[in-house]
Amino acid sequence: MLDPNVANSLHALALGFAFAGLLASAFEFLTARRAAFSLLQGGGLGAVACVPVVVFAAPILILRATLSARREGRFGLALLAGIVAGLWSLMSGRLVLDLALGFGA
Repeated sequence: MLDPNVANSLHALALGFAFAGLLASAFEFLTARRAAFSLLQGGGLGAVACVPVVVFAAPILILRATLSARREGRFGLALLAGIVAGLWSLMSGRLVLDLALGFGA
């Protein structure tokens, strides 16, 4: 039997990745631009508006960048990036779950 804390963590992890993918895809659909960390480098109001998108889509953005690092043979870097993306997804998924419970969903 799976411990309830482990089940909650797995749900938060999955929700974090799903929400990140949804947000990145919605951003790309609505703006016809690829979601990336470089959106923050433009400066001005546009960069400030992209902060929530980049923060919550970060697990997908990290994994997308990791695929190119893996092709270049940097396995250690790809492993570390995967761990960071997983932890980030866990935290953002937990936040989304808490917000959903707070709004009574």
